[in-house]
Amino acid sequence: MKEALLFEEAGAGKIRCTACARYCKLAEGQVGLCGVRQNIGGKLQLLVYGRVITGHIDPIEKKPLVHYMPGTRIFSIATTGCNWLCHYCQNYDISQRRKVEGDELTPEQIVGMARSHRCEGIAYTYNEPTIYMEFAHDIGVIARREGIFNIFVSNGYATPNVIPLVKEFLDAVTVDFKGNAEKSFVRKYIGIPDPEPIFQYLLEIRSRTSVHVEFTDLVVPQVGDSLEEARKLSRWIYDNFGPDFPIHFLRFHPDYRMTDLPSTPVATLEKHWEVARKEGLNYVYIGNVPGHPYENTYCPGCGKIAVGRHGFDITSWGLDSHSRCTACGHSIPIVGKLGSHYMDDRYEPVIY
Repeated sequence: MKEALLFEEAGAGKIRCTACARYCKLAEGQVGLCGVRQNIGGKLQLLVYGRVITGHIDPIEKKPLVHYMPGTRIFSIATTGCNWLCHYCQNYDISQRRKVEGDELTPEQIVGMARSHRCEGIAYTYNEPTIYMEFAHDIGVIARREGIFNIFVSNGYATPNVIPLVKEFLDAVTVDFKGNAEKSFVRKYIGIPDPEPIFQYLLEIRSRTSVHVEFTDLVVPQVGDSLEEARKLSRWIYDNFGPDFPIHFLRFHPDYRMTDLPSTPVATLEKHWEVARKEGLNYVYIGNVPGHPYENTYCPGCGKIAVGRHGFDITSWGLDSHSRCTACGHSIPIVGKLGSHYMDDRYEPVIY
């Protein structure tokens, strides 16, 4: 446990957490909805500082990030708790757990573990990392100093207050909208009143940092698969980020409290892909369907496969050292050369 940075006085003996867009007002002893930030003695304490519930070695493509440091090896960590209440969460045992648990590890130890397992980056994932921003920050600053990059897998439900911390360590983020960010979907299945804070946070990231951004959208059949909402989302990305920022439409698999729905039909995902391409986005992907042709990166210049993929594996590489298509010379916005572990199948859980 450690005193948090992201809070302010709220009057009448209360404090207000400013890490996420819920802005929880907490009286003495109260804990935020996330389960990890508590008012103790008029100060906000981060209960999970130094407590890691899981650690795992992943390919970066699993996050998914496909335009940042492809083929690299990532040390993925999480704490307990989350600021969303997703009915479909595949990590619900971690995210919806409201008992603070996990191994006690210092930021230095975590960075040391990443290095010892030959990881080029650290991912803060499995639950929403914004809720333990101060802990992630302290890990990330050390990691960056030692040449290890940092990525968030995030719901984006954060506040402008986190930006000064983000700028000090974060290199990339993938933000998952869920259900095309349609308001009735996020209210019913996530437990937030409005998706607007996500868009505002992304604009802050775009204007105030150099963090690499990719978008994902979990397409939930029957309740979160509107093509019109997908069009609106794609248009927003185009208007505010331009045509070259990747979006991944992810296949839903039934889990947690939504086991009554089927997996997303592949045809539905393909229609989303078509919508996004028609709205002008150059790099549109389908995720959670290993072997689908829309896992590949296609060159906008010549239409050939610039990067071939199957699941999390890179199967072909058609870029030169400057990320230009070797067939036509078109520049592809992929950061970093092909990592040394792109054919490494030894991704094993870390035991500690």
